[in-house]
Amino acid sequence: MSQTITQETQTPTVPAAHEAPPRGGKLAGRVAFVTGGTRGIGAAISQALARQGATVASGYAGKTERAQDFLHDLQSAWAGHETEFSIHQGNIGNPEDCRRTIAEVIEKHGRLDILVNNAGITRDRVVSKMSDDDWQQVIDVNLSGAFYLSQAALKHMLERGTGRIVNVSSVIGEMGNIGQANYAASKAGLFGLTKTLAREAAFQLARDGKLDDDTIGVTVNAVTPGYVLTEMVQGVPDKVLDKIKGNIPVHRLARPSEIARVVHFLCADESGFITGQVWGVNGGQDM
Repeated sequence: MSQTITQETQTPTVPAAHEAPPRGGKLAGRVAFVTGGTRGIGAAISQALARQGATVASGYAGKTERAQDFLHDLQSAWAGHETEFSIHQGNIGNPEDCRRTIAEVIEKHGRLDILVNNAGITRDRVVSKMSDDDWQQVIDVNLSGAFYLSQAALKHMLERGTGRIVNVSSVIGEMGNIGQANYAASKAGLFGLTKTLAREAAFQLARDGKLDDDTIGVTVNAVTPGYVLTEMVQGVPDKVLDKIKGNIPVHRLARPSEIARVVHFLCADESGFITGQVWGVNGGQDM
């Protein structure tokens, strides 16, 4: 296990039923697709969007039984509410799977308002020992996958004139880290992708006459988590955790819900004047 604890989507977490209601309504009527959305930070994001009233489709790569258990627990937690949930399997490193899952969500729920590109992997090795596959697999999933998903989602969003895309990057993309050249490069690449997609979305909406003072528009932003408190941390020695916390100004790890809170804030209609931005949620680690 990497002592860096940077992988945002690695740890399985299923929300308990009592964690669901009460709920807000700022995303009522919206449909969200969260990749890597059945575990770790992705599970927290799925739950947070649902708490704000969104219909939530959660993506996963493998372990179907665990994903189905996650879906069942969400449905049980929101029993009696109108909130809908679904899960969608696919390899984010495969362009066709990216396009297929976007199409599946739109077909099932009738629309797509929010895309959260959260899925990611790590293959940690120092550069001198990193294989071609180690490099390419991480780039394919963490960066190329976000591009293909966003490309498919943007087509739908631009036609409708509204939408939100949030890319989950990492503080490692800003700071780098020994043994994570592939991961750092992929997460840093999301910054350029975010800003370019944001510019292109605004340009195309303006060109098509779909921007005025009353529109919520199509925005694209990024969130950069630092070290996050998930079940993955349970296997890390206390001395290592203490060292990590000592390098974080607030001297603790983030809770998954703290990442999710920023994501659902950026997804709200009222956040339409925020686009092309990178939001750090890392306890001040990058100061």
